[in-house]
Amino acid sequence: MKKLMTLMGLLAVFTLSAQEYYFTTYNFTVAPENVGTVYTLFNDYYSKNKPQGVTVSLYENHIHDNGANFTHSVVFSGSLDAMGAAYAGGPNASWDLFLTRLNQHIEGNYSSAMGSGLAVIGDTSQKHPFQILSLLEVDNGSAFLESWKKINAMNPEGRVVSIGNIQAGRSPDGANFWIVNSFMDMKSAMGGITRLMTPAQREARTKAMEETSGTSGEIRWVRNGLRILLGQW
Repeated sequence: MKKLMTLMGLLAVFTLSAQEYYFTTYNFTVAPENVGTVYTLFNDYYSKNKPQGVTVSLYENHIHDNGANFTHSVVFSGSLDAMGAAYAGGPNASWDLFLTRLNQHIEGNYSSAMGSGLAVIGDTSQKHPFQILSLLEVDNGSAFLESWKKINAMNPEGRVVSIGNIQAGRSPDGANFWIVNSFMDMKSAMGGITRLMTPAQREARTKAMEETSGTSGEIRWVRNGLRILLGQW
């Protein structure tokens, strides 16, 4: 079974930014009795060894279909230069020890992907740990991005939404774009964006959806689920 020992550096976090950023993500499974230990390993290592310009986010894969039945994800993100520097690091005894300890608590295979974040809308100064991640297969990516920006221009308080693409690690089912809707609590995530909006915001959103309908070619939803942010460094 492959484990995280082959992950080259496990470096890239989900930093919300108005500018383009790059990310890598690794999905893996941990037995319930080892979840606390794995969090402690991440916290102990990245509290002291955070890559410059890179954010590291650890998630629980809370609600999902049976095609995405891993338990956790770690996401690394930052600018292209910061990500490149993180992966270009040479031999590191602390990193090797961290991986050795972490691999003792990881079960089975893992999956991974890389790509970029293209836009973020909302107040990123506060944590929004309950996140609905959707994967889509889009015919016309540039037109879809512009439509998405118009539809989400009226963003309600309590929600951050981000969009990006997937460059490698795509599922056999497709998915070249992703969208993350982030909320401050589970109630808001369950209720969705509409319940957070004012009547004027709902009206503006509906109008934007009507105006942009059919401008992006075929759009196919591949998968979605809910993840919870456990820690961020």
